[in-house]
Amino acid sequence: MEIITDIAPLRARLQCETSIALVPTMGNLHTGHLSLVQIARQRAGCTVVSIFVNRLQFAPHEDYDCYPRTQENDCRLLEESGVDIVFIPSEKILYPVPQEFQLLLPPVADTLEGACRPGFFRGVTTVVLKLFNIVQPHVAVFGEKDYQQLQIVRRMVTQLNLSVDIVAGQTIRAEDGLALSSRNNYLDVIQRQKAGELVRSLRKIGESIVSGNRNFPQLEWSAIEQLNMHGWKVDYVAVRQQCTLLPATVCDSGLVILGAAWLDKVRLIDNLLLAPS
Repeated sequence: MEIITDIAPLRARLQCETSIALVPTMGNLHTGHLSLVQIARQRAGCTVVSIFVNRLQFAPHEDYDCYPRTQENDCRLLEESGVDIVFIPSEKILYPVPQEFQLLLPPVADTLEGACRPGFFRGVTTVVLKLFNIVQPHVAVFGEKDYQQLQIVRRMVTQLNLSVDIVAGQTIRAEDGLALSSRNNYLDVIQRQKAGELVRSLRKIGESIVSGNRNFPQLEWSAIEQLNMHGWKVDYVAVRQQCTLLPATVCDSGLVILGAAWLDKVRLIDNLLLAPS
């Protein structure tokens, strides 16, 4: 496995590769990330994993400075997983000058996560587009856990005519259902015992929908109320169309239930996909 920290040597290394798969990450890797790596290895002859904590997608009050950075362990895991190249650029490499050029995003980027974290998706799409330009992958693998991010990246690729195939990896969960996430490291013992309540509330909505309840606003409100009563501070629980992320109507199939909520100072997000009936 090669570790490369600058753009020119990475491009030189990749020049003769005929199929490249990219897994963009912010490091602090866990089993969920490694499952994406395995998908990437199945899709291309050369697998590149990037590790970069992207300041542009963090608001000033968020956890950029304390976001867990575990580069040595990350590289060990990636080497054991058969990765060919790890790209670990510094901030000065990816942003040598202030980033004045950014994309004008569609309205969906201002909903859900975008409403709670203004500018988040502008930061995400900026760094993802940079990585696509640098690596020139044929395939890029993203996790379904960050479902809205996945859909926005897909739209960006389609509308900008980028020649990369976006592949989704299923959410990997702990035994109690909690979606694996680097931010789970912030949970204390008591919070960790409660953390599975978020996905259970989404599953309860899913069971109600499958049973025929199409009163989506009531289902959302009931879940929010229950979580708040159990000590959560809910940002949103929403039933949306999978492809558009528009609010679901009674006639829609192919739904996704999304939720984001705080346990004290720890913010967790999750989603549940409902297959078309």
